[in-house]
Amino acid sequence: MDPLNPGPAGDGAAEAHAARDHRRGVVAMLFAVAVLCVMDACMKQLAGHYPPMQVAALRGAVGLPLVLAWALATTGLRPLLRVHWPLHLLRGVLGVLFLSCFVGGLRDLPMSTAYAISFVGPLLVTAMAVPLLREHVGPRRWTAIVVGILGVLVVLRPGGEGVLTRPGLLVLFGTVCYAGSVVTVRMLAQRDSAQALVFWFLGMVAVGAGLLAWPEWVPLRAADAWLLAGVAVSGTLGQVALTHAFRLGEASLIAPLEYTALVWVVLLDVVLWGVLPDGMTWLGAAIIVVSGLYLMRRERVVRGRPAPVEDAGP
Repeated sequence: MDPLNPGPAGDGAAEAHAARDHRRGVVAMLFAVAVLCVMDACMKQLAGHYPPMQVAALRGAVGLPLVLAWALATTGLRPLLRVHWPLHLLRGVLGVLFLSCFVGGLRDLPMSTAYAISFVGPLLVTAMAVPLLREHVGPRRWTAIVVGILGVLVVLRPGGEGVLTRPGLLVLFGTVCYAGSVVTVRMLAQRDSAQALVFWFLGMVAVGAGLLAWPEWVPLRAADAWLLAGVAVSGTLGQVALTHAFRLGEASLIAPLEYTALVWVVLLDVVLWGVLPDGMTWLGAAIIVVSGLYLMRRERVVRGRPAPVEDAGP
């Protein structure tokens, strides 16, 4: 056997490694979704006392010490400085817009409704992954994306209490910014460390949103310390897990797992605020979740197919 061309054995090892990374990415994404739902519940509570831009700034600031400690314990500080600054700056701007708009909408909407609107995010990520990340999405997966968008329209139901309200519009615009931010993560993951991705995202959000919030800054209340601690811990864990998920798997495959957030936000709405989604929200969310599950199923089918054998000629 040629050592420079290991053949089927080498291909099998590479496929096994890719499958293992994909499984790890799935687990990381599921964990990230759960803890980020807890973070959003804390931010919804904070949004009742502070402006949305200030809440976004606090979200970035309280997590920075934990991320810095993580970087010191793993890679050290030097990799934090060797980064691709233009993409980090773009991601920082998108992060400020996403968090401030999402918090502004979340303040006045049930978590289940806000999340149902934000479910358009993974669909946008999948669509953006084609021209920007050069990921292949076949016609059946495009069909699933279109069906998912129809589900979003059911939730938003233009003319009703959906996207045409100010909170709904804020969440929708924030979701577009989120999708762009996720795509930049996939680009940056090829060159920068996970520690750098999380640290600079939180740092730029803290500084950018903090400067914008400063003219209307509200003094912090001691009674909200536990909420800030919850944002710090759950937000940092979620951001780290999210970053690892998109480093390990294709964005167009990992993103649909965000739909599992529906389970958590419905539970949080019931336990904390005593509300349930209405029938149209359930219907639209079901359509979106089914489309997301189909995307993952199609990927398993595609991965399981043998590579085409080219005709070598006479």
